[in-house]
Amino acid sequence: MTNVLLKTSFFFPGQKSLYTGKVRDVYNIDDQFLVMVASDRISAFDVVLPRGIPFKGQVLNQIASKFLDATADICPNWKISSPDPNVTIGRFCKVYPVEMIIRGYLTGSAWRTYQKGAREICGVTVPDGMKEHQRFAEPIITPTTKASEGHDEDITEAGIVAQGLIPAEEYALIKKYTHALFKRGTEMAARKGLILVDTKYEFGKGADGKIYLCDEIHTPDSSRYFYLEGYEERQSKGEQQRQLSKEFVREWLMANGFMGKDGQQVPKMSDEWIKEISDRYIELYEGITGEKFVRVENSDILQRIESNVLNFLSTT
Repeated sequence: MTNVLLKTSFFFPGQKSLYTGKVRDVYNIDDQFLVMVASDRISAFDVVLPRGIPFKGQVLNQIASKFLDATADICPNWKISSPDPNVTIGRFCKVYPVEMIIRGYLTGSAWRTYQKGAREICGVTVPDGMKEHQRFAEPIITPTTKASEGHDEDITEAGIVAQGLIPAEEYALIKKYTHALFKRGTEMAARKGLILVDTKYEFGKGADGKIYLCDEIHTPDSSRYFYLEGYEERQSKGEQQRQLSKEFVREWLMANGFMGKDGQQVPKMSDEWIKEISDRYIELYEGITGEKFVRVENSDILQRIESNVLNFLSTT
């Protein structure tokens, strides 16, 4: 199998801390820069799976980088540079402990909740009689708390403000940004023959007091896409939609008895399945960006990343 990037442990000049997330390793450089390394780890149901996926980190980082550039006119974002295929370097921000999930369609976890009889999701009322993958009259925001470990939890707008997670006036601006970013993402997806079904955004506050869009945006790890062609026909027939997201990984895990619950074991991931996931991520990249994916030589990923980041830091 091709080399994969599972873990980093760099020590860069001015480094104050290293945060290891489910997929990304984030280095704080003197409270001035964040160096975000997209690994080849893959997670599902808030669990990091035991094997990495070749080129996944490159796919995620390059998609996010393109969409950050394409939405910079909507709201400020944290990106300063992407000096390596797996790395984005941006301004240091204190990230709010809330993920802004916005949904244009009733699918995924929202559908599973709806099936159980819930008609209110994160304080948002959802009408009776909806079908799986049906479009909402207007996109809805269903935020979650950001858990440092374990599962994220649904929360309402009122709960966010009442718990002091985000002040009311700042949440109002973040909500405005979320709707505007989703609208732009929807328009960009449509031009590629896709539907942006749902996604999540994270925001933080910079040293200048401004609110910035942080982390990734519109990637297959943070978003779900359907193919636009045939959507209405499949919906009218009650057929499953053709998806362009990592939902196929979740579906495989569920089919093999794993949903991240206590006592469940991650099923064995064969070399063939790992290659299929890698190929699907590359397909996602090409479908979302409309560009051919160029695999970067990765015989020594760690040395390449360290060299490129040090070069950036030495010139700032």
